[in-house]
Amino acid sequence: MVKQAHLAVDLGRGLVLKNPVMNASGTFAYGEEFSKILDLNIMGGIVTKGLSINPKEGNPTPRVAEAASGMVNAIGLENVGVEKFLKEKLPFLKGFNTPVIVNFFGNSEEEYVLMAERLSVEGIAALEMNVSCPNVKKGGIQFGRDPEVLGELVSSVRKKTDKPLIVKLSPMSSDICRLAASAQEAGADALTCINTIPAMVIDEETRRPVLGNITGGLSGPAIKPVALKIVWDVSRHVDIPVIGAGGIASCKDAIQFLLAGASAVQVGTQLLVEPFCLPDIIEGISGYLSDHGIRGIKEICGKLEV
Repeated sequence: MVKQAHLAVDLGRGLVLKNPVMNASGTFAYGEEFSKILDLNIMGGIVTKGLSINPKEGNPTPRVAEAASGMVNAIGLENVGVEKFLKEKLPFLKGFNTPVIVNFFGNSEEEYVLMAERLSVEGIAALEMNVSCPNVKKGGIQFGRDPEVLGELVSSVRKKTDKPLIVKLSPMSSDICRLAASAQEAGADALTCINTIPAMVIDEETRRPVLGNITGGLSGPAIKPVALKIVWDVSRHVDIPVIGAGGIASCKDAIQFLLAGASAVQVGTQLLVEPFCLPDIIEGISGYLSDHGIRGIKEICGKLEV
């Protein structure tokens, strides 16, 4: 039996996590609130709320609604903007021994490039691109739906930053493996799979949508089987690490994603249900490896027997 399972994960270009467990963007804000109840030093990585060039107010309320085995949210990417983040939020995060991964987005290729340049500073370990945004210069098509458009975007961003570059893929594609391959070819160091799934909730009494934005994104356990399938597919089509996300609520869920091909995982909706879940998931993975005589995470990544 292995006394102490080795949990470290190498996601490429010098991005090494002490363990494979991170939060998912948008469910952890900028870490300040969670730091009051959770030691952020235990996490493999801290992923920030998505950032844009200018502050963004987000969508009208209500922004969150319960759904069977999950939730539907329409926050609208509300954030403080890149300058306020660098001045007021990053100094706080730099106080922890945990890599800071900044999620960012834009509505044009130029905005993505500007964000990547501005975020290429000391204290930020890696960048995660949210490509589920509309390209306003190309008729509103999402960057993450067209392999050619995505490849051009990733290539442009890659040229402007030496930081490890993670591309967060949307499940809303007819061929997500082509998107993944395009992102890899254009210079992505890793991929996050997946983002939320478009959804809505209706109040039958008022006959109105529950969310102020009418529609939103479904997350939580309801989308886990979909996310697992995508991680399994994508990990077999690319050579770069895949980060699994979507419905992870326990160490068992995390281990299933690792077996499907993920090198690391992100926990999102469960943090809103059980804010203390991260230590349990990390300890659970370590226990699983020890119980099965496995020396490190790499030995189970993609080892699903079929």
